[in-house]
Amino acid sequence: MDDAFTLLRRATGLLPRDARAGIGATVDDVRDFQHRQEWGFVLDLLMEFGDEHPVSVAFWSLLEAAARQMMRERAAQWCVWRAGEVRHGTFRAVLSLPPAREGGRRSAFAGQGQLRPVWDIGRVTADGGRELYVAAVWVEGAESLGPGESAPVRLAPLSPDRWRHLAPGTVITMHEGRPVAGTATILQVVAPFEIHARSTGEGV
Repeated sequence: MDDAFTLLRRATGLLPRDARAGIGATVDDVRDFQHRQEWGFVLDLLMEFGDEHPVSVAFWSLLEAAARQMMRERAAQWCVWRAGEVRHGTFRAVLSLPPAREGGRRSAFAGQGQLRPVWDIGRVTADGGRELYVAAVWVEGAESLGPGESAPVRLAPLSPDRWRHLAPGTVITMHEGRPVAGTATILQVVAPFEIHARSTGEGV
């Protein structure tokens, strides 16, 4: 396997030439940091580029492998998550957990995709019952989410095609038993990268 530094160079080569990160950095800036061998910053910057621009699964896979070699486990987990979003689409929402006194969970959950509750997304069975679907939860900008708290989250459905009817403003509910364990308002639904690329003319 290539070393982490070669992997990061290869990932850089997959970015659009005119790409810019949120802080205004260009692809040439990334290569400059590579020349200075500031590899930790290069990894962070490339992840930011990937969050700003549609990129392929290969891009995130290269970053994941580099992050693991650099002992950056959380970064590697994020790259795995983002590769999944490229394949299956992105579902972002604001999730609010009720206080424990209202029957919600009594402790915080880790926010890096470990929790896989079921969700009521508005679909019903033939006899009128509610259908529930599994989706993992990644909390944005925080290590965890606890009772009475709210935060933006990303959802990774087990059956993403069943979620494509959702639109910004739609309210769905999270279930870990009874009563409702959380309420989420959809912020964004993005198609898988291949579908996005075909619709915009961008290459994969």
